Amino acid sequence: MADLTQDEWASKLQDDDNAVILDVRTDEEVEEGIIPNAINIDIYKGQDFINEIDKLDKSKNYYVYCRSGNRSGQACALMNNMGFQTAYNLLGGFSEWEGEVAE
Repeated sequence: MADLTQDEWASKLQDDDNAVILDVRTDEEVEEGIIPNAINIDIYKGQDFINEIDKLDKSKNYYVYCRSGNRSGQACALMNNMGFQTAYNLLGGFSEWEGEVAE
């Protein structure tokens, strides 16, 4: 797992043909907006979260974010333990995101 600043995260993502953006926030938080093309799997769903994550392609590069960067850091660590090779945590999360936002 690597913690990346917004600039590092956006730059890596832009050049990554194997990227998946993962939003681990709650449904209520997602209603505030979402980074375009992100898939949402709420980390607070416990075992359901683990089950959903386990269905993902472990060979992809995951760019993970939450509201502040704490839950996404936990998600990245969990994903690494589950055999995912690459998971990047967005430092500061969505609350500090200055890039494009979809409704």
